[in-house]
Amino acid sequence: MGHQPYLHVTWTDDTTGATGHLVIDRLLRGASSGGLRMRSGCTLEEVADLARAMTLKEALVYRPEDHYAPFGGAKGGIDFDPSHPDAPAVLERFLRAVRPLAETCWSVGEDLGTRQEDIDRAFERIGLRSCVHAALPFVEDGADAGLARISDAFAVEVDGLGLGDTVGGYGVAQSVLAVLSEHHELPGEQTAVVQGFGSMGGATARHLARAGIRVVAVVDRDGVVLDERGVDVERLLADRSPAGLVNRETLPQGVTLLPVEDWLTVEADILVTAAASYAVDDTNHADVRCRYLVEGANVSVLPGAEAALAARGVVVVPDFAANFAANSWWWWTLFGDIGPDADQALTKIEKTMGEITTAIFQRVRETGESPRQAATAISEENLHKARVRYGDVPA
Repeated sequence: MGHQPYLHVTWTDDTTGATGHLVIDRLLRGASSGGLRMRSGCTLEEVADLARAMTLKEALVYRPEDHYAPFGGAKGGIDFDPSHPDAPAVLERFLRAVRPLAETCWSVGEDLGTRQEDIDRAFERIGLRSCVHAALPFVEDGADAGLARISDAFAVEVDGLGLGDTVGGYGVAQSVLAVLSEHHELPGEQTAVVQGFGSMGGATARHLARAGIRVVAVVDRDGVVLDERGVDVERLLADRSPAGLVNRETLPQGVTLLPVEDWLTVEADILVTAAASYAVDDTNHADVRCRYLVEGANVSVLPGAEAALAARGVVVVPDFAANFAANSWWWWTLFGDIGPDADQALTKIEKTMGEITTAIFQRVRETGESPRQAATAISEENLHKARVRYGDVPA
């Protein structure tokens, strides 16, 4: 029998007919953590996959010396169009339905198709202090101090972007740089394509470019923006819409526009998936034209596609090893491992990403495992250590 989640709940909205799911993959210390997404077509299977990835993500960054200790993984998902006028009300009704779990054992944040401010507003309306209400009893210096740090951190700006919109993509960029270092590659000699130009993709593109990598294309839902000389990432960010769309009207001469279905065919050394789940599958993996594929989006490469890419020599870095920074930043800040400060946040992300990537690829070299297998083994070892420490299992 394969891995089974601890709990799953399915809800039907009696107003719109929308369906929502909450999957708690594991509890650790009686609690779990994972975002809430909204998209048309979201399924229970998808939410379960994401919840499992959250368990691995939480455990991977476990450091006994940190105040932050991992929770189990969870995920929420609502099958509804996030652009529909009723979306905020559907979100609130879903959270009201699962309020007992959000109060006691599920901490939640934004994900694909949801915005943190909408989640915060919904939590206020259902009578809970914070979207991380279930985590507050674990904050050693008290909930007030922890929430104050979070509030102050979200007020910090980094070159025109909020710190909360920076840390996720900065972490993915650091994953790319660490993987290149493990393979003795120089950033200045690499090219990259970034799929997605929202908060994760936009920040990833910015920090790849600043590291000297030539970002030759970015992809949004309207298509591919390609410039072999390197796109002007800062210019695109300055004109980006709130939905993460590139402004085609202000693009410079020499930029080529391709249809969105051609996004995998652009040749580059590095491909970062930073948009939807299940983006690379059995139908399109043959189109991939990169040497390193780094999953900035959760569950963006299906297992069959990953195996086929590995057989071609493509290094695939799994989501929970590449995109943990946004999740960890929340917890490091809430629990006081870092203050509401950009330098502290980015330094800890860079250091942690470097250590984890080194450990993964050292294991890859020693065992012949794939990066996913190696990262999963490290996560499961850390999870066991944490469960022993907190009395969830005997030593």
